[in-house]
Parts: sequence; structure tokens; C-alpha cells
Amino acid sequence: MASADKPPWLRQEWKADRDSFEHVREALRKRDLVTVCEEASCPNVDECWSDEGTATFMLMGDTCTRGCGFCDVDTGGGEELDPLEPAKVAGAVEEIGLDYAVVTSVDRDDLPDGGAEHFASTVEAIHHVSDALVEALIPDLQGDTDDLATLVDSEPEVVAHNVETVERLQDHVRDPRAGYRRSLEVLRRAKEMGAEYTKSSLMLGVGETREEVVETLEDLRAVDVDIVTLGQYMQPSSDHVPVERWVPPEEFDGLEDRALEMGFEYVASGPFVRSSYRAGELYLEHALDEAEPRTG
Repeated sequence: MASADKPPWLRQEWKADRDSFEHVREALRKRDLVTVCEEASCPNVDECWSDEGTATFMLMGDTCTRGCGFCDVDTGGGEELDPLEPAKVAGAVEEIGLDYAVVTSVDRDDLPDGGAEHFASTVEAIHHVSDALVEALIPDLQGDTDDLATLVDSEPEVVAHNVETVERLQDHVRDPRAGYRRSLEVLRRAKEMGAEYTKSSLMLGVGETREEVVETLEDLRAVDVDIVTLGQYMQPSSDHVPVERWVPPEEFDGLEDRALEMGFEYVASGPFVRSSYRAGELYLEHALDEAEPRTG
């Protein structure tokens, strides 16, 4: 198990422009919106919010019907959906002037469609009022093909779903209702259904080997994933999965090089990188800069 003391490379200074940061927070507060940036205590919130480039909205409440060992989101029964939430999120994206909006959600196994329609309505609402690129970071929707199609048909620029860790450690890290092979299948089907870009993420430092990480990257490329992020897992509390190792920056750099050699279009790899980090934003802006802007 890793030392309780974080190594020097995990010491981070506040990088925010305070006025811009408060502008984003106020736009979210007045609409009573939930963000992963705050719920998951993301170390990059100051960077993403201070230049008003990116924010990650968490749909369908702040209570998840699953209980993964790494996650700081509360577990319990699902909340009643707010039918105005898609419009609220879109309004926040427009007011803040986001370039890149990530919409994700808690798992809602209690809903017949896993929340797919609500997710899709939010993507469409954002596109209706903004030219922001939209990344939909989705749960596995219990592997339901029709529900996945509902989401993909709303045309987010990126469909993301996280495998989280290597196959051997899935049961240790994720809720038993999740599964490595199901996650790969979700990503494969999303691309086959027409998702232009797909993305996934890995946490390091939970007991995996480098060889297992490389094998996982190969599995993701085998289902045509375009973008991948790798970051250091940090234990939210003593009740969560412990950190087994602090992965040094040079190891992240080596894995980034290896992933690019495999053919990933874009890789973000580093101690502070998170799944909803701005991985791919600059790449996508370049790739889509000749596309006709969306109109309402």
C-alpha cells in the first residue's frame, strides 16, 4: 500500500482566475445543477473553470444506484428526474460560454432506460443553444442496445464510457453490476452506431501492473476507441479502495507514448488527469473546425 504522504509531484497550486471561477459557480448554483467537478473533488476544477472552457455536469441527481469502491458519490435510491434539467444545463453552457461541455450521470438502474432519454435530451438541448462540443460520459445502461442507440442518436461529439481499471481488478474497484467486457461492448457498439469519437479512462495506482495497463489499452483500440485518459487514483476516504502505488510522472509519459503508438487519436496521461479532464478538447476543436456550426 502507498504511503499516506503524497509525493512531491502531487502537490498542486491553485491556478484559477477568481472572477471567472466564480462566474461559473454562480451560473451552476442558480440553476441548482450538480457537477462532477465538485462532487468528485476533482483536482482540475480551478483549471477548467477559471478559463470557462470546460465543465462536467452530472445528470439525474447526486445519488448513484451503484456503489463502486473508488467513487465518492453517494449510493442509494434514485431521485425523481427533473424534467427541466436538460434546459437548465443548456442554459448554463450558454451563459458561461463553454467551448466543451461534458455531461455525465450517476448510474440509474432504477429507470427503465437507465436515463438514456434524459441524457439524450440534455445533449440535444445544448446543441440547440450553443456551438459547444459535447462529450457524453455515459454509464453502461446495463448493456441495453436500444438505450445506447437513443444516446448516440442525440449526436454528442464524443461518446465516453470508462473501463476504470484493468480486467483483473474490476471486482475490486467497481460495483459487481459493472463489467469489463460489457464496458468494451458499449464502446464497440457506440462506434458501430455512428459515434464519431469514443473515449475511455483508466485510474492507475490500484494494484495493476504496467503489462495489464498495456493490455487494456490494446483492448480499447480493438474496439476502435479514439481517445484515452490515464490518471492517478486518489482515495477519497478510508472507506474507499486504498492507493497501492503513487505512479511517477515519467511512467505516465511512457504510457502516453505507448498509447499513441497503438493508434489512439489523442491521449491525456498524468497524475492529475481525470476521466472528464479536457482530454481531446484541443484535438476535437482542430478536427471539427471546418464543420458547419450548429444553429438553433
